[in-house]
Amino acid sequence: MTDIALRGVDGLKVDYLALVRRRRMYSGLLLVLFVALLAGGFGLADSRNAGGFWGGLTQIFDFPVELMREAIDKGAALPANLWRYLPAMIETINIAAVSTLLGAVLAVFLSLLSTRGLARWPRLMPLFRRVMDTMRAIPEIVIALVLIFVLGGGPVPAMIAIAFHTAGALGKLFSEVNENADLKPIEGLSSVGASWFQRIWLGVLPQVMPNYLSYALLRFEINVRASAILGFVGAGGIGAELRVAISWGTGRYDAAAAIFLLLFLTIVAIDQLSSHVRNRLVGGH
Repeated sequence: MTDIALRGVDGLKVDYLALVRRRRMYSGLLLVLFVALLAGGFGLADSRNAGGFWGGLTQIFDFPVELMREAIDKGAALPANLWRYLPAMIETINIAAVSTLLGAVLAVFLSLLSTRGLARWPRLMPLFRRVMDTMRAIPEIVIALVLIFVLGGGPVPAMIAIAFHTAGALGKLFSEVNENADLKPIEGLSSVGASWFQRIWLGVLPQVMPNYLSYALLRFEINVRASAILGFVGAGGIGAELRVAISWGTGRYDAAAAIFLLLFLTIVAIDQLSSHVRNRLVGGH
């Protein structure tokens, strides 16, 4: 009996080692295939880029070095430049804040309508899920470019574009939070005749709100960066000022350096603040 057991253990060990070797072989083949595709596509990409990759590779640090040199030479003008572009930075933060708020509110409703056990219309759950998939799939910059063509430049296209994408992204995260909610309070409220809104307001939101706020703050950090990028293509904010400063070229790089520094400091400050708030919300201390 003992011999049979030992042979069974040995057999399991042999099978396990064979499975590990097989997985390693498959991983190696996938890596080789990936490298081959990467190498094969590089030539095509370089040719479509007018073959300028290798020629420009040696000049990759020219712009940063020139920008830093000019910023150091004109260091006395840095405080004035920071103050000058502070309103544009505040506009960028406002765009991110409003779009996060609008997107989060829409995400709450979409997530509740697409969660089993909570949906107001269970048969329409797949529809709401596909809506969120679509909203997540379209990049903010594509939406913003279309809206800029229709509405013109400014913060409104950026706000709409970021809010649209935020609703899809947060809706997915919120729906996963909803899946873990305890349904017993909802069943108790249903037994006393509570409406769907009352069940959600009293039975679900108190459970999930800390996670909702945590994810919304995380998304706010992302949206600050996104609003800066969209500003670079004409949607207002600090990105628009950065585009103008860079287009001035040599002699005005001190302004571009000030914008980079202001953007960096703002994103770091928001990241630290929101991380602190998220930890308090989730950890409860």
